[in-house]
Amino acid sequence: MQTSQIPQGEPMESRKWELVEHEPYLPVTERSNPLTRDIDRADSEHIVHLLKACDAEIFHRDWGRLLNQQTLYSKSIVQTLVQLTNKVEDILKDPEESLVVISGCGTSGRLAFLLARSFNGLLKETRKEQVYSYIIAGGDKALLTSQESIEDNPTKGADVLKKMCEGKKHVLYIGISCGLSAPFIAGQLDFCINNLNVFTPAVVGFNLANMARNEPIPSWHLTFRQVIERMEELQKRKKAFIINPVVGPEAISGSSRLKGGSTTKIILETIFLGAHEAVSAYKRITAEDVMDRIRMYEQVHKITYSQSEMIASLVQQAGDSLRKEGHVYYVGWSTLGIMGIIDASECIPTFGADAKDICGFINQGYNEMKNKDGDLTALGPEFCISHMDFVNTILPSVTELDTVIFLFTQDDGLCEIETLANRTKQRTSNLHAISHDLLGSEDLTMLRSAFASVLNITWTTENYAHKKVMQELSTKWILNAVSTGGHILKGKIFRNYMMDLKVTNSKLFKRAVNILQMITGCLPTVCIRALLQAVYDTEDVTDDMTAAEVTKHTTLAPTRSRVVPTALVILTRNCSLSEAKSLLDAYSLIRDAVEACLTVCEGADNTMHHSN
Repeated sequence: MQTSQIPQGEPMESRKWELVEHEPYLPVTERSNPLTRDIDRADSEHIVHLLKACDAEIFHRDWGRLLNQQTLYSKSIVQTLVQLTNKVEDILKDPEESLVVISGCGTSGRLAFLLARSFNGLLKETRKEQVYSYIIAGGDKALLTSQESIEDNPTKGADVLKKMCEGKKHVLYIGISCGLSAPFIAGQLDFCINNLNVFTPAVVGFNLANMARNEPIPSWHLTFRQVIERMEELQKRKKAFIINPVVGPEAISGSSRLKGGSTTKIILETIFLGAHEAVSAYKRITAEDVMDRIRMYEQVHKITYSQSEMIASLVQQAGDSLRKEGHVYYVGWSTLGIMGIIDASECIPTFGADAKDICGFINQGYNEMKNKDGDLTALGPEFCISHMDFVNTILPSVTELDTVIFLFTQDDGLCEIETLANRTKQRTSNLHAISHDLLGSEDLTMLRSAFASVLNITWTTENYAHKKVMQELSTKWILNAVSTGGHILKGKIFRNYMMDLKVTNSKLFKRAVNILQMITGCLPTVCIRALLQAVYDTEDVTDDMTAAEVTKHTTLAPTRSRVVPTALVILTRNCSLSEAKSLLDAYSLIRDAVEACLTVCEGADNTMHHSN
C-alpha cells in the first residue's frame, strides 16, 4: 500500500513550501493540509492551535511569490474588489430596476442569505430601497438541512436566476463556488454571460482558474472550467469578474465550510461595506481602503484566537457530549443565532452526523431569520428553530450529557438571556456563553453566575456595521472549532479526512474517491468499485452500475450508513462487503476501525517484504 508521507511536527512557517508540490494533481480546495496531518489524534487545545494556524493562511501575503498564485492581498485581487465595490455603489445610487444577487450551494448559499439579509437591513434603517437578494440551491429549506443534490443541476440554477431577475435592467450577479465546481452556479454564470446587456457576472472561489472542475456535466453543454475560461476573456473588458485568491487547503480536507466560508464572508463584506461607505461619504473606494478592511478581518482572527484556551474548553465539552451520545445546542440571538444555525446544519453532510447531534435556535424563530419563504416549521422537527421550540421540545429532555451554548451581544436583551439561562441551568450545569461587548462589570457578574463559563470578546470600533460583521466572523470561527473539534474527539475524522461524509452530489462522490485513493494508493477505478459496493449494498458491482451517471449513485448513497468507511475497509483488507461491515461494527469509533485495518494491512505488507 502506498500512502503520502508528510513531515510532522515542524513549525508552520517552515512548512509553507510543501504546498508547492503537495498533492498537485488535486485542486487546492480538495487537498489535505500538511499542518493538520495528525489532527485526529490531537487534544482539544492542539485542535484549536491547528485551526488557528489554518485560518491564518487566509491572510498570507507571500504565497504569490512562492506558488505564483494570487492571495487575498495580491494587487490583482484587491483591484477586482475595488471594481466590484464600484459596481455595487452604482446600484445603490440608482436602485430602480437594479439588483445584487448573491448565490451559492450549501454553506455558500447560507452565507449568501446572511449577507443579503444584513445589508438589506442596513438599507432599511436608512429608508433606502433594498437591492440585495439571495439564491440557495434547494431553496430556503437548504438553509437548515442538506439539499446538496440540487448543486448538480445547472439548468435549474439558470431558471431560478432568470425568474428572480425578470423586469430588472441592471443585475450584478455574484456566484459563490469555493472549489469552482458547482454546476448550479455554472448554469447561472453561463446565463449571465449570454445576457450581458442586463447581467454583470462575478464568481468567488479559491482555486486557480485552471483548477476549475472540468468534468462533463450530465445533460449540459459546458464544464465549469469552460465557463471560467469565457469569464477570463470578459474580465479583460471588465464585463465579468473572477475573485479566486488561494488561501490553502482546509483544516479538514475539502471542508469548505471552514476557510472557504470565512474568506467568502470577508470578501463580500469588504465589497458591500465599501460600497455603502462610498455612497455615504460621496467618494470612490480605493485599493488602500480595501486593504484596510482586510487588515480589519485579520485583526479579528488574532483577537478571536487570543481566547484559544476558552475555545479549547468548549471544544472539549462538545466532544465529551458527542462521545457520550449527548447533544450540542446553540441558543442564539439575531445574526449570531443564524451563525449557530448555519454551523449546526453543516455537520450532517460533513461528519455524517445525526440531525439531533448539533442544533441551532434563534430568538423569535423565522421572524428573526427573515428568510424569503418565512415559517418552515411545517416541514418537520428539524425546521423548528425558535427559542420557544427549544424550551418546549428540547429543554425537557436536556441532561448533564448535553452541552448548551448561548450566543449573544450587549445589544441583546440581557434580562431575557438570564431568564432563559436560569431555566436551562435547571436541566444541565453544562451551560456556556459566547458573548460580545459586555462592558459593564455588573453584566458580566450577573451572567457569570448563570453560566459555567463566559467567553466575552470586546471590539473597540464605534462603527456599528463593522462591529456586527466582526462579531459574526469571530463567532463563526469559534463555532467551527466547537463542531469540528467535537467531531474529531468523537472519532469522525481520520488524519484530516472527513471519513463519514454524506455522498450526496457529484462533488462529494469525487471527494470520496479522492479520499479512498489518498489513503490506500489504489487506482481510481478500484476505489470507485469499492464505493459502489457500499452505495448499492452489494458484493457484485455490475457494468450497469459503473456506467450509470453519478447522480444515480448520489441519490441512493444518503440512504446508506458509513459509505466511505465501508469502502475503505473493503480496499485495505481486500475483503467482502459483509466482512467490512462486521469489522466496522466491532469499533465504536470509525477512526479506530480505519486505523486498525491500516495497521493490519501494513503489517501484512511488512511480512511479505521480509519473506521476499
